[in-house]
Amino acid sequence: MTVKTRLMATLAGFIAYFMLGFLFYGILLVDFYSTHAGAATGVMRADDDMQWWALIAGNIVQAYLLVYIFGNWANITTFGGGLKAGAIVGFIMALGFGLNMYGTTHISDLTSTLVDSLVMAVMMGLTGGAVGWVLGRK
Repeated sequence: MTVKTRLMATLAGFIAYFMLGFLFYGILLVDFYSTHAGAATGVMRADDDMQWWALIAGNIVQAYLLVYIFGNWANITTFGGGLKAGAIVGFIMALGFGLNMYGTTHISDLTSTLVDSLVMAVMMGLTGGAVGWVLGRK
């Protein structure tokens, strides 16, 4: 796999992941996550205090994780293969991280933790689909 292919797949994954994050976390599920917040207060940044560089860098890293797994280990080169693998990776990562956070912090309740694992499965699945599709282009 060429560097150009890796960069293009990472870019496609980043765009998909970023837009899906905005859709789910910024629009569709804002009220749900507010309702299911834990006892911790003051943990969310206001819109004017967002650290965009960190959000963008984190989204790029998440996209590249799929590029690395698909390109180096799994040889995934289709949208469908990327969708399935991305959803599995996203669900397992989010569930593990979420349960660890739930067990050690007061940021969210258990319902939110479990729902977030499903949201991440969808987000990483669609991101994986975009990554797989780009990796398969000749």
